[in-house]
Amino acid sequence: MRTTLDLNCDMGESFGPWKMGDDEAILAYVTSANVACGFHAGDARTMHRTARLAHARGVAVGAHPSLPDLQGFGRREMKVTPDEAHDFVLYQVGALAGICRAAGTRLHHVKAHGALYNMAARDAGLAQAIAHAVHDFDAQLVLYGLAGSQLIQAARTVGLHAASEVFADRTYQPDGSLTPRSRPDAMIDDAQRAVAQVERMVRHGEVVATDGSVVCIEADTLCIHGDEPGAATFARVIRRALEDWGVEVKAVNRDS
Repeated sequence: MRTTLDLNCDMGESFGPWKMGDDEAILAYVTSANVACGFHAGDARTMHRTARLAHARGVAVGAHPSLPDLQGFGRREMKVTPDEAHDFVLYQVGALAGICRAAGTRLHHVKAHGALYNMAARDAGLAQAIAHAVHDFDAQLVLYGLAGSQLIQAARTVGLHAASEVFADRTYQPDGSLTPRSRPDAMIDDAQRAVAQVERMVRHGEVVATDGSVVCIEADTLCIHGDEPGAATFARVIRRALEDWGVEVKAVNRDS
């Protein structure tokens, strides 16, 4: 049974006059925010506003770098070299770190977005490139990655604090990977079903895959997607459940 857990959310994904998600409402329940850095969503003004709102709520701010795919929302795989990945992750992390400084806070972590996250979960070279980019910028940053994936191993190899991430609103495959969004069973849209999945993760360190098999996982941080309908309700219900189970909900301690 876990006694502490970070509750994170991908946010800051509005762009110009176009709004996505209810970030302000979600920030009342989460302990860390993964802020889009302009490559898949977000813009400078949205980044600044989100960082300020998170800081005001005492929520840890993280960079959410993506493949350069604004039209595809960063969810389409692209052929990129490790060197290319290193540099565009470094670019995005640096941009948000500067905005955090102006907003009176400090960047806490990095979590890759969408296709980049899933590609790096299975590709050791890509995972190492991301880990090196984060380490090159600031070795004190925490790198979030899919539990049991290449990202976690790469973070530990370069000496970063790695946070194993699990998901409340996504289903899993037997190998521990996330079900592709192209499949109709990829998302969990029922809050109580999500709570049941989280409870099994927290109490037993496991999740049931779509084929009924049981996958062992390590959970340091739990993700809720801010772009999904009802995300604020999910965040509220899951936080309340965690507290009812006696789990302390707080940001990952990067010094531990």
